[in-house]
Amino acid sequence: RAQRGEPAARMTPITADRLRIRPLKLEEAPDDTHHSRAEEGEERTIKTTNLFRGPGTRCCLIEQLSEEKYECMVCCDIIWVMAPVWSCQSCFHVFHLNCIKKWARSPASQADGKVTNPEWQCSEIPHSCGDMCGKKRSGVDCNHPCNILCHPGPCPQCPAFVTKSCICGKTSRPMRCGQASALQCDKACGAILNCAEHTCVQVCHSGKCQHCQLQVQQVCYCGVTTRSVLCGTDKGGFNGSGHFCCLKICGKMLNCEAHRCQQVCHRGPCQPCPRSPSLVKTCPCSQTPLTKLLELGYSERQSCSDPIPSCGKTCNKPLACGSSDTIHLCENLCHEGSCGPCSLTSTVRCRCGSKTKEVPCAKIQKEDELVFTCEKRCNKKRSCGRHKCGELCCVNVEHKCHLICGYKLNCGLHRCQEPCHRGNCEPCWQSSFDELTCHCGLSVLYPPIACGTKPPECKNLCTRRHECEHPVFHNCHSEEKCPPCTYLTQKWCMGKHEQRSNIPCHLQDISCGLTCNKMLPCETHRCRRICHRGECLAEGSCQQPCMLPRPDCGHPCSAPCHKGSSCPRTTCTAKVAVQCDCGRRKETVVCAEAANSYQRYAAIAMASKLSDMQLGDSMDIGPLLTKKELKQTRLECDQECATLERNRRLAEALQIDSSSDPFNVRSASVYSDSLKEDARKDLKFVTEVEEEIKNLVELANKGKQSKRSHCFPPMNREHRKIIHELAEVYAVESVSYDSEPKRNVVITAHKGKSSCPNSTLTSLIERETAARAPPPIAHIKQAAGGSTWSKMVKEEPVIDYFDVQD
Repeated sequence: RAQRGEPAARMTPITADRLRIRPLKLEEAPDDTHHSRAEEGEERTIKTTNLFRGPGTRCCLIEQLSEEKYECMVCCDIIWVMAPVWSCQSCFHVFHLNCIKKWARSPASQADGKVTNPEWQCSEIPHSCGDMCGKKRSGVDCNHPCNILCHPGPCPQCPAFVTKSCICGKTSRPMRCGQASALQCDKACGAILNCAEHTCVQVCHSGKCQHCQLQVQQVCYCGVTTRSVLCGTDKGGFNGSGHFCCLKICGKMLNCEAHRCQQVCHRGPCQPCPRSPSLVKTCPCSQTPLTKLLELGYSERQSCSDPIPSCGKTCNKPLACGSSDTIHLCENLCHEGSCGPCSLTSTVRCRCGSKTKEVPCAKIQKEDELVFTCEKRCNKKRSCGRHKCGELCCVNVEHKCHLICGYKLNCGLHRCQEPCHRGNCEPCWQSSFDELTCHCGLSVLYPPIACGTKPPECKNLCTRRHECEHPVFHNCHSEEKCPPCTYLTQKWCMGKHEQRSNIPCHLQDISCGLTCNKMLPCETHRCRRICHRGECLAEGSCQQPCMLPRPDCGHPCSAPCHKGSSCPRTTCTAKVAVQCDCGRRKETVVCAEAANSYQRYAAIAMASKLSDMQLGDSMDIGPLLTKKELKQTRLECDQECATLERNRRLAEALQIDSSSDPFNVRSASVYSDSLKEDARKDLKFVTEVEEEIKNLVELANKGKQSKRSHCFPPMNREHRKIIHELAEVYAVESVSYDSEPKRNVVITAHKGKSSCPNSTLTSLIERETAARAPPPIAHIKQAAGGSTWSKMVKEEPVIDYFDVQD
């Protein structure tokens, strides 16, 4: 690769004695081929055979080297006949000497064979010195050197015949030298086993004989315990009577025939009695020799059963209690046997030394009881740096972590089984020796293959079986599922409303955006959902409002769909438009409120009719009780309605054209009561808005453009409502944009459509504020059957038309 200018492959430097070349996966048949790339853009087919075993290896190497068809596995270039080479003695691959030296980086690879840079002749094998090979053959126990000319590849098997004996040495026969298989006869081995009592019964075999498998009974040294073991176990421990120690007190009678042995089960004879007169030389406390006590008149001991005379002094033997700086001594007089309990107390320290406590010495029986374990847990980090020690009363100097790491390795398949450690885990050591191929098998990775290696990338089209029959455009892949098919097709929408074009094949649920409009199970309503999949009513029943007319008002029922049952009696919430008799006041109210209003209106009308009946007039109350009249409702005319009607009648009487009213009296009817009420609360804001709308309308009507727009700044809901209502008066389009709190209003004036009213709302409110109460006028007789506004007119004074200010 360095010679071709390509980047070097990532390799780990190794020495020549550790050099291992990955073998090619080739067959022995001479017709097999292996494709490799000699140089960029050029492919060459090379005939080869198995380079590891078989007699054809040598001949194949000679043929390929002579024809200059053999490639170096390091640089992937042809090995020319004049190039210096190095041949591996394990796999017999041939490499460029410079390539293998750069790879192995070892002085041992600088020379190969007998001759360096041998001269080549056309009649000889390339890279051969022409002398006899002389290398040691690979056969077992073969001492004959190779006797053919210098050659590549493995040496042929030794042709010599020798006489070899079988493994057990009982049979011999002639066979080829260096034959790997060992000679084995069919007779029993007969060798002495490890127990030195029985012989091997296995057929002629290699290696050591197995241990004797017979079960025998063995007795301990003291003769109390027995065990069943394989023959030959603890053969060296036999002392003539026993084979092993049972760890119990011996208990054999001593020579004194008065005491028993107190030692643990042991080999050989028991020790003499420790109370023998020949062994005891001092008193029990060891402070006074017995010879001195004899001089004082004590009798001499004759046997081990005689008591040992006491000197009468304080024992003063050190006890197990106490501490390093304070030693407790026995306070009893010189005595035999163990010392009595201590009357003092000892300071006992825990193992880690963090806590102490006072304990009566009488409770301390052994030295190891002078140390106790406290409840303090060690908070030091373990060697892994992740876990805490957590041990009670810890005394460890090095806190090793004994937990298993368990982290996933770089392969993503196995977990680290090493003890918990610092840093990154070692790479997964598991490898596969099987070929790793892509799904179609055209791209191959040869072993060994590190664990976790992904299949090789393949540039051929995917050959898997797909659900559709459309052409495949994606390459071979290792994922379980293929990418979705993107071939453009025609498909019906989910509701079967229309057939859509240019739809990718993998898309299944396609919505046309239209209303479903399928008849629901209630057989009254149709589905209002946008084109969807599945049933229209996935859960429950139809909840659309019932459209059957109510018997009293005729409005739809509006209750949830109730197929098969009568409409429930509920209050009608439909909106109806109501107005006064003169038509000036107009409002939208709930149907139930309108009915109540009409009942009040009918009651007032009937009351006025009854008053007329007292004067001799007749009345017909039928129209007031019909369903048609019940559906209607009336608003009461107010003072402004009476004023307008009075002015109208005065104008008719005086033959004055109402359109030339200098005070624009009729312009007040274009503004609703709610708008005037809002204007009274914030007259300054209304004035600014009217001025802005007026300028926009004049600009639109005078300019060349067909429409003009203006955007008001963000404002609250009440101010936006005023702008919308004023825009309706001026025939200007108004739309709200954005969300709270930045919601604003944009108005648009259209040329020839938008116009200014005769009187502004501001001037109207100012006139109402400055209005004066009119003087009384003469009574006007009311005609029979007059309406409500006529009653109000007869109570109003007659004013000159030109004095009206409202």
